[in-house]
Amino acid sequence: MSWTRRSAGLLVAAAMVMSVAACTADSGGGEASCVAQYTYQDITYQDVGNVKFTLGKKLGVATEPPCEDTGGKSEEPAGLTETAYEVDGVSPEVAIAVGDTPETTRFFAVDSGSGLPPEVQKLIDGS
Repeated sequence: MSWTRRSAGLLVAAAMVMSVAACTADSGGGEASCVAQYTYQDITYQDVGNVKFTLGKKLGVATEPPCEDTGGKSEEPAGLTETAYEVDGVSPEVAIAVGDTPETTRFFAVDSGSGLPPEVQKLIDGS
């Protein structure tokens, strides 16, 4: 491999690492700044991993707010939308599933600031 190709590859790899770091931590205290969020009927939900859930009926459209970690210079268009679905056994005021299709949905719940709602914790615990 030539020096030029290897150097170009290293520069691309370094740029990718810096890009990922920029989108996961702000300069203030290392907190995540681009949390996956959606808004549905004026309620904002955050992504919650490791939740086993059963999809309910289609609710409507959820909107993803733009990532604001770039000082207003985001290349991502504002207002990306996907379909919102009910989660069986949980009120849409507490949690929804969001995805292009039922097979690609992810679980999102409200963030009350004091931990996950009990209904969501039950799903995580498998109760």
